[in-house]
Amino acid sequence: MKVLVIGSGGREHALAWKLAQCDRVQRVFVAPGNGGTASDASLVTVALHTPEALADFAQAEKVALTVVGPEAPLAAGVVDLFRSRGLRIFGPTKAAAELESSKAYAKAFMQRHGIPTARSATFTDATAAHAYLDEQGAPIVVKADGLAAGKGVVVAMTLEEAHAAVSDMLPANTLGETGLEIRHNEGGARVVIEEFMQGEEASFIVLCDGANVVTLATSQDHKRIFEGDTGPNTGGMGAYSPAPVVTPNVHAKAMHEIIWPTIHGMAREGRPFTGFLYAGLMIDAQGQPRTVEFNCRLGDPEAQVILMRLKSDLFELLLHATDGTLDKVELQWDRRTALGVVMAAAGYPAAPRKGDAITALPAGHADLQVFHAGTTLQDGRLVTSGGRVLCVTALGESVKLAQQRALEGVRQVQFAGAQWRNDIGHRAIKH
Repeated sequence: MKVLVIGSGGREHALAWKLAQCDRVQRVFVAPGNGGTASDASLVTVALHTPEALADFAQAEKVALTVVGPEAPLAAGVVDLFRSRGLRIFGPTKAAAELESSKAYAKAFMQRHGIPTARSATFTDATAAHAYLDEQGAPIVVKADGLAAGKGVVVAMTLEEAHAAVSDMLPANTLGETGLEIRHNEGGARVVIEEFMQGEEASFIVLCDGANVVTLATSQDHKRIFEGDTGPNTGGMGAYSPAPVVTPNVHAKAMHEIIWPTIHGMAREGRPFTGFLYAGLMIDAQGQPRTVEFNCRLGDPEAQVILMRLKSDLFELLLHATDGTLDKVELQWDRRTALGVVMAAAGYPAAPRKGDAITALPAGHADLQVFHAGTTLQDGRLVTSGGRVLCVTALGESVKLAQQRALEGVRQVQFAGAQWRNDIGHRAIKH
């Protein structure tokens, strides 16, 4: 059977790599893919923002299953279009994807259904937002309401930073110095301002078929650019799985208080959720999880470490998810730790440089894989084409061993201005 993966990042490379190993999968297509996905799949030159062209391709090639990687096609309604043509696709509808595409909708949804999260207020008026900041004080969190590729969040430790974030997000459609366009929802720019939550963050990702849920392995990523979790937020500088902070007690609470109320609430509101549901959890010192945000997709770089540990057949799993039979599934996992270190381009995250030649990639094997994200082939040469370039991902008997193995792979890779963190997994090592 043929499978189509929509997207161009490290998450999509990991999905293509895993699907290519499945017994019944004869061919994997990736649209548009990147410089590394060609080793595991066939690249399709169809743009992400053209759902009609993607559906035409899937029909022409008799694709048995399409998997959507990034958030933008989901928010644009690619799942609705495919389903209207009788094509099997895994992901949430446009209405269900609003859990991610609108932070204001997500916060209101959580309040309606009693899902634990930070106190917040939503603003379209900059003057009112600035007044609210002065009233609340810092630290405080400012979030752009629309899609911003995982970067539309400022954790402001001072009021000055918070005011600057509001000024950046409300009057214009960019994130200030990042130069990143925010895709605002109808009605123009909005910001969500919420209380700063203390604790440790973890990624809690499940598969949903509208009624049933299967949990994936827990994971934790590192958002800050510099070691010691300092510097600006990024899309993620590395991740590891499992996350020791998600104890059995935290896991049970997350399912009972967050995941199931979300699934039932979405169904009651006429937006049954199918796809990957990602709850970012903030876990306090008492082991109580609260929801930081929802994503409607696999995380990146969480996908890379989770899929390295998955022993079950991903294609069969996604067939069950699209058939509504996830209650018949039990997943098998590698008991070892997976840890991925992201190699970012010079200038990332503010102004990543493109076009640097990449050489000396380590050969992939059972315990080490190099997943491509911001890479492209230019006249037969592999060059950088985005902020996060590669994620070198390794398995090890402990977090420390997985970290050492991944960093050995990282140090082999060569491209000018490469940035990475040597301390990915430090929280788990401390645990």
